[in-house]
Amino acid sequence: METGKVLSVKNADHYTWGENSDGWHLLKNEELSVIEELMRPGTSERLHIHKNSQQLFYILSGAAVFEIAGQVVDLGIGEAVHVLPGTPHRIFNKGLADLRFIVISCPRSHGDRIDL
Repeated sequence: METGKVLSVKNADHYTWGENSDGWHLLKNEELSVIEELMRPGTSERLHIHKNSQQLFYILSGAAVFEIAGQVVDLGIGEAVHVLPGTPHRIFNKGLADLRFIVISCPRSHGDRIDL
């Protein structure tokens, strides 16, 4: 990736995941991953861990419910949660609106996920 390039969902690599959710790789290299994700109402992901990756989830719009190490954490716009490697976690969109968030992984989390 070139330095100074403007990044957005308009020019990022797109993928789909889970139950009708979307992701856009804003930055994807071995050391760092930055992804914007969109979860539609009523969707969730599977409980999982990352062996090596730590992650930070930052909410752009909507409301998120996380299960992190058996605890429930509610996040709204402008709030974030940090998940350490080896910590079981998953995200839910239990609201009526789309949920958009940024997930930052260090090192990248793709190929590091173990579903529980």
